[in-house]
Amino acid sequence: MNKKDLLIREMSLFKAVSPLSKPIADSTHTLTEISFIVLRLKLDSGIIGESYLLSFQYSPGAILGALNDCREAVLGHAVYETGMVYNKLNSLHEYFGQEGVLRWVQGAINIAMWDAWGKYLQQPVWKLLGTCKTSVPIYGSGGWLSYTVEELLEEATNYVNRGFKAVKIKVGSKNWKTDVERLAKVRNALGDDINIMMDANQGMNLPDALQLAKAAAALNIYWFEEPVYHKNYDGYRTLKNLGGISLAMGEREFNVEPLIELASRGALDVWQPDILRIGGVESWRKSAAVAESFHIPVLPHYYKDYDVPLLCTIPNGAGVESFDWIDPLIDNPMLVKDGFAYPHQQSGWGFNFYDESLQAIML
Repeated sequence: MNKKDLLIREMSLFKAVSPLSKPIADSTHTLTEISFIVLRLKLDSGIIGESYLLSFQYSPGAILGALNDCREAVLGHAVYETGMVYNKLNSLHEYFGQEGVLRWVQGAINIAMWDAWGKYLQQPVWKLLGTCKTSVPIYGSGGWLSYTVEELLEEATNYVNRGFKAVKIKVGSKNWKTDVERLAKVRNALGDDINIMMDANQGMNLPDALQLAKAAAALNIYWFEEPVYHKNYDGYRTLKNLGGISLAMGEREFNVEPLIELASRGALDVWQPDILRIGGVESWRKSAAVAESFHIPVLPHYYKDYDVPLLCTIPNGAGVESFDWIDPLIDNPMLVKDGFAYPHQQSGWGFNFYDESLQAIML
């Protein structure tokens, strides 16, 4: 191995956009654009490591500026020095804060480094980390509050027709009884053999969330995601004790402290780390190990093309969320069959964005 070949020499940023026919909304956000920031790291050997983050229309100058600010700190490092780069950026970020946008930067850089390292070794990331399984259950996500009932049922039944065994829909309407009506129609359309989950995106108060949880029991709702504000730990405990439903959360967290707080209260059943927000591969796996110590399964947020490979490397990987947003933009969409997702067999993360789908960003 020639270390010089593994040195990071260039960092480039791009924007990619997935088509969106009209805005979509959950209980707390209206999304007008499905867009991504794509990061490419080029090594002396010519190998390119790639990562992407889901940006929507939010604060494009902030995340791009933060990525650009870290450029000089990353260049010159060997691609396998993921921990060293993470710690270096942690030190640089201490003054303005090590979480928020700056943690996303660490995640994006870390994921691209792992991609390049896998490509250099000509192995997929999941084989480098040790394999526990070779497929994971997958559920179809969406069910936006902005959907009409017809649109909601069309999306849910389409997932089932594609072989999915579980779907998740949004809740958090102005009146919780509206959510019950929509859930009941989805249950009636899909039958009793499909798991249905619900996600409030932290948009409910505790009394309404408790009423919804109790009403959802009759519909056999599998779990309730982010029912209330993610740091209302005692609220989660109350909902768990009185609501009679499994609780899921984690996508908004930048470290494992909320996981420990909730698990210690017996108030969490599913841990949902976001690999960008939590800072990359090592931090994601650390959180999974903490969850395992509490006997809590891991079912991550959004990034299936990174999460499926990583879930295959841990004993408590329970499943993965699916959106199709990047599939038209990449050269190797993930294999999904009969309700299971399969990790890419190609080296690194196993996929790349098409050059023609990317718009270069000059800073």
